[in-house]
Amino acid sequence: MTTQRFGFQLLSTDGAARRGQITTPHGVAQTPLFMPVATQATVKGLTFDEVRSLGAETVLSNAYHLYLRPGVERVRDAGGLHRFMGWSGPILTDSGGYQAFSMGTLRRVNDDGIVFRSHIDGSEHRFTPQSAIINQHGIGADIIMCFDQCVFSAGEPGAVRDAMDRTHRWARVCHDVHARSDRAGRQALFGIVQGGTVPELRRASTRYITDIPFDGYAIGGLAVGETKAEMHDVTGLVCDDLPADRPRYLMGVGSPEDLVNSVALGVDMFDCVLPTRVARNGALFTPTGRINIANRKYAEQDEPLDGTCDCYACRNYTAAYLRHLFKAGEMLGPRLASIHNLRFILRLMADMRDAIAEGRFASFRTDFLGTYRPTDEARRQAQKHRWIEERGA
Repeated sequence: MTTQRFGFQLLSTDGAARRGQITTPHGVAQTPLFMPVATQATVKGLTFDEVRSLGAETVLSNAYHLYLRPGVERVRDAGGLHRFMGWSGPILTDSGGYQAFSMGTLRRVNDDGIVFRSHIDGSEHRFTPQSAIINQHGIGADIIMCFDQCVFSAGEPGAVRDAMDRTHRWARVCHDVHARSDRAGRQALFGIVQGGTVPELRRASTRYITDIPFDGYAIGGLAVGETKAEMHDVTGLVCDDLPADRPRYLMGVGSPEDLVNSVALGVDMFDCVLPTRVARNGALFTPTGRINIANRKYAEQDEPLDGTCDCYACRNYTAAYLRHLFKAGEMLGPRLASIHNLRFILRLMADMRDAIAEGRFASFRTDFLGTYRPTDEARRQAQKHRWIEERGA
């Protein structure tokens, strides 16, 4: 491990799209970047050697899940999350605010924090801004997140405003707790902009959160029920007012078309369970859109699913074989599909970085979106993916 502190360097721009580099104590990551989700200290079904070989430089784990199991003390005593799970690169941890929100009737919110019941055993727990930061200090990720209150982005305006105001108060507490600790030089803290789909609330939240000197800024509260058009409108509005010298993170978004459109708006960082979750159900990304490998037409395709893909699955197996694995219920099927989908996404990010650096991002975006066609079912599933994942699927 190096002794470098956190830093961000903007290397080039092409329109609003940005090419940059994040430096952390555990290495450097190129942006725009996608973080495979290792919710419980694992990317489901894959080793970290495999994840690294696919092009991942940074992964995301979840403080809520690790707090419940195996526990913050266990992770800390094991030498921190990097040693515990065998990943030597940068790690980002979410604070648990979104997970508490997703618990629905299993949680209660007040100005002090969120009381929730564990989805594992029903035991009661309480997260506050202070405890959320202390938990993430113990876990030891390179980038940690403020504790925020997430609500339905298109929900009742009064509830959206209340959640935004609470998020602002909690952000101040999170920053102060972190700044007073000995972890401030070793872990970066990102603030989170909320405000639903109401433009004036998003602008107000962006102003408030950027007045606090966080190491980076995240756009939260999206991919929770709003339309794609609303998501893009909010993302562009917030990015316009974020400081250019800090990384910008759009939380929980990861379908290929959304990644391309959001990079065009100025986003640097993404995470999402979508690529691996849909892979486990036989949905694979291709240059022309998402396909269902169980469809009969793939039964006799004795060639790779995607001839342009350099992943292990496409280099070694046919589409017919992949279909057979899923039909037979063999665990290799979801593993190979996860490898393929993550490689597709991570190669897409690399291609976008090259396009930005070479000043041809606009044409790249036009070409990609002109070919890639998400199905109606893909759109519906993309809206549900975070909910399903938080229920442990």
